[in-house]
Amino acid sequence: MHKILLITRRELSRYFNSFIAYAVVVLFLVIAGAVFWTTYFDEISVLSLQGFFEQAPLYLAFFAPAITMASFAEERRAGTLELMRTLPVSNAQIVVGKFLATMVLLTVVFAMTLPYPYTLSLLGDLDWGAVAAGYVGLLLLGGAYNAIGLMASSFTRDQVVAILIGFTLCFFLYFLDQLVAPASGTVFQLAEYASTSFHFDSIARGVIEVRSVVYYLSVITVALVITTVVVDASQR
Repeated sequence: MHKILLITRRELSRYFNSFIAYAVVVLFLVIAGAVFWTTYFDEISVLSLQGFFEQAPLYLAFFAPAITMASFAEERRAGTLELMRTLPVSNAQIVVGKFLATMVLLTVVFAMTLPYPYTLSLLGDLDWGAVAAGYVGLLLLGGAYNAIGLMASSFTRDQVVAILIGFTLCFFLYFLDQLVAPASGTVFQLAEYASTSFHFDSIARGVIEVRSVVYYLSVITVALVITTVVVDASQR
């Protein structure tokens, strides 16, 4: 665990010393703020963050690949990934360490949006349980997208290619249930279950279902395992 935390600290240092990371974070907060105030004034009689949370799968599909695109692509291009092989750490530890760093950054960004529910609470009785459920859902969803972004970054040396692959995969999962007609029966049910937006719909309403938690943790696990396999293969 100590080695994983060292990798996490190294990645966090890289993030907070990067202009691109700050630019992406600011852009995310601007978009999130615009979504919050737009949905609030659309339903001004309702003290709820549901509209804000409902848009999360869409704008996180942009944000996650943007912060993860350099994780392995830049390491490969600069040759630092090869140098890391000389350290007493496994590729799995490197992957997990990088993933934890993205989650710390994501948590910091989400914390910056806490003034939104606080502002609503000053106007009346806000359901803090639903708000807490929404933020837990954001972390699960963001974790899934971060893992996918890391996987995309491991496929290439080019950050642009990495972010495009990440965008494509995240958006595919977002729109998957909409690409299959409901009349398709079993196929539609499978596509619906595999869709990130389907699982987040109930979370946006303040309900965290076990199947949704299992889904997001499964996506994270599969993506990180694939990332580790790809990194292993690239070093042989």
